[in-house]
Amino acid sequence: MLDLQRLRALHAVSVHGTVGAAAAALGFTPSAVSQQIAKLERETRTVLLEREGRGVRLTDEAWQLVATAGELLAIVERAETRLEERRGVPSGRLAIAAFASAARGLLPSVLADLAARHPGLDARLTEVDPHLSVDLVAKGAVDLVVAHDWDIAPLPAPAGVEQAPIGEDLCDLLVPEGHRLAGRSAVRRAELGGERWICQPPGRVCHDWLLRTLRGAGHEPDIVHQADENPTLVALVAAGLGVALIPRLGRGPLPAGVVEVPLDPMPVRRLYALWRTGAARRPAIAETVRTLRAHWPAVSAHDSSTGRSVAAGRPASTVRPGDSCAVP
Repeated sequence: MLDLQRLRALHAVSVHGTVGAAAAALGFTPSAVSQQIAKLERETRTVLLEREGRGVRLTDEAWQLVATAGELLAIVERAETRLEERRGVPSGRLAIAAFASAARGLLPSVLADLAARHPGLDARLTEVDPHLSVDLVAKGAVDLVVAHDWDIAPLPAPAGVEQAPIGEDLCDLLVPEGHRLAGRSAVRRAELGGERWICQPPGRVCHDWLLRTLRGAGHEPDIVHQADENPTLVALVAAGLGVALIPRLGRGPLPAGVVEVPLDPMPVRRLYALWRTGAARRPAIAETVRTLRAHWPAVSAHDSSTGRSVAAGRPASTVRPGDSCAVP
């Protein structure tokens, strides 16, 4: 008899790529995951993991078990969804993945609200790049994802994954105090040529957006500094080392020496919640999506002079018929 938890551990390694990453996602120690897989190897009398450099790789037999594990985990998810739906209240564990600025600027208040109103719900957050997180929810490694895309680079939802909009996050040009554009009420994209740019590394959504936007305006960007976290990018701008395009969500107050200049048209990134179709009727999913949308107006971008929310689009807490079967 194959043990479901051991299959879950193997499946997690296949999704996350390493024993350590799988352990972090499951909430276990790496040694606990290794022990589960070792027991599975003894039970099946099959080698499932082989050493490869500092990591491991799955054998062909392991991939066959992973396929079966995925089917079994989907069945278990449907059973758990039916039970939770029958109880009618959000409950059980809910694994959430979100990109960095959403994890910092949106999720803390949402998770606190859920914990206060639904003590039977055990929501757990992991910070993940948006492109990676969509794949994780599709493979069943997490239950709900908060991801984003840009106006010129839509985020595709794979088959078997549903999504609902949360809101729209505005993006500003940040320049050092005394910069030639610092006093402008607005700047058009065609005027951005010749700047020294600070942005995230290649492969990140913001990096790709910057390249496509400036090249579309006829400029080849001169990227001089790269960093993963927005606070680091802001600090580099404050030091007078270049300019940056940074979204408002989770950005926090700007330090002295940094000036925010609106772009015309203003760049927008859209936030979405994504979940598997099989879990669409789970009360925990529906309630978390509703809570994300309800909190969006309070945490979305604020006008620097008036303090008013200026997030574009319709209010995120308003759900129109047909948006999603999981959110009435």
